[in-house]
Amino acid sequence: MVTYIYGISDKVVVYLKSDYQLKTRDTKELASATFFAPYDKTVEPYIRIATGDYEELVSERGKNDALWAILRSMAHEIIHYQQWLEDKEMDEKEAENGSEELLDSYYEFL
Repeated sequence: MVTYIYGISDKVVVYLKSDYQLKTRDTKELASATFFAPYDKTVEPYIRIATGDYEELVSERGKNDALWAILRSMAHEIIHYQQWLEDKEMDEKEAENGSEELLDSYYEFL
């Protein structure tokens, strides 16, 4: 579905981590998800998603919303991956908007 909508033909590895949060490689800030965008296109990029708060999210929001929160983080990083493929700047606003569009498309697909 992502390939069809966004024309992404390359694959990206997604690691699901049991941590509550992850440190970003460059700024060492805590985040729910990260995208490693190497300078060299021959080096494999990857996405990491923190899932350690899943049980708490289920208790607070319910199973569907907890899963949706994880999908939202992954969709955000997929948009960063697309930006990297297209040699664009990592634009947070575009990632936010694009991730919502991607999730809307996924929801319609269901």
